[in-house]
Formats: sequence, C-alpha cells, structure tokens
Amino acid sequence: MNWLCTQVSLVPGDLVTFYESIGEVTWADVGNGYFVASAADVLLGFQQYGTVDLGADQKHRGLVIGSNGGGLSYAVGPSGVIYRTRTASLDEPELDQVADDLRELLDLLERSLTQFAANGDPGSL
Repeated sequence: MNWLCTQVSLVPGDLVTFYESIGEVTWADVGNGYFVASAADVLLGFQQYGTVDLGADQKHRGLVIGSNGGGLSYAVGPSGVIYRTRTASLDEPELDQVADDLRELLDLLERSLTQFAANGDPGSL
C-alpha cells in the first residue's frame, strides 16, 4: 500500500489508516457478501485496470476498494467519498454516493451485519 500511496494521489488518509489497522473486511455470508478489499487487492486492481471515472466530467478518478458480492463495486476518490456502481461494469460506471467517507461506509456495513443477524435481511448497501 505504501507504493500506491506515494504514486497515486487517489488514496484518502482514512483508507491508509484502515489498511494499517484492519486490512480488509470479508463478510461472505451476509446476503451476497460485503467486501472491502485488502491493500494488495486494491493495488493489483489498480495495476491491471487503472482508475475508474467518478464523475461525468471524467476529471475525478478513483480506486475500486470493494464490492457487495452481487457484482456491484465500491470506489473511493481522493476526497474520501465512497461510491457504488449501479451495474457490474466499470467501463463507464453509473455511480451512487453511498457514504461521505470510509468511516460512514464501515458504519453502514456494521448496520447491515446487525440487521442480518437480527432478521436475515442484509439491506441494500
């Protein structure tokens, strides 16, 4: 992750802290699954596919950092805002903002896990 952080200005500080402290989230059994990829997987994706468009003006680029297990991806830009794709394609993704930052995304994931444990429904994050 250090190489990625020094070479790409796309990595918000909270993502660096997440990787230094936690590393990844894998909840394969919650609905279709929820995943925040490891730094190694984010780096591999960046090396293989580069960045993704986060805006219609194509000036904002981001990194894919995870998925919901159902084919939709989560991406983050330099500002830290988290987006989710509407389809499985990253070529020209249509995106919805799902969180203002990584902390909020992790809070939403925790709520999904709590809801899933209570009634078997993971929600639609």
